[in-house]
Amino acid sequence: MSRPTEYRPEMCEKVIEWGNLGKSRAWMAAQFGVSYRTLLNWEEAHPEFLHALERAEMLAQAHWEDLGHDNIKDREFNSSVWSRSMAARFPNQWREKTAIVGDKNEAPVQMTVVTGVVRGDTDR
Repeated sequence: MSRPTEYRPEMCEKVIEWGNLGKSRAWMAAQFGVSYRTLLNWEEAHPEFLHALERAEMLAQAHWEDLGHDNIKDREFNSSVWSRSMAARFPNQWREKTAIVGDKNEAPVQMTVVTGVVRGDTDR
């Protein structure tokens, strides 16, 4: 196995650029040719890299939210898949919950509720 790529400060610019394109941390690690664990190690050792990754995540979420906003009226756009993707990619800001509702005299009904950005809950 080859030796992992060494951290370089210019990688901060790359992760911000990639975040703006909606890319994930796993995708970024693959582009650098390192494991996800190495990315986490760089994040712990280099505060500027942590800051760049946090900014990249914010930009990635904005990218995906814009995608939904810009395409919601398009008949070809699968808003259900988009919504589930948002809940999976950004679980701290997007939630998907399933609830069983109904009283004892009715058959239960299963509902899925997706909520958008949750204010005040932005920590990972």
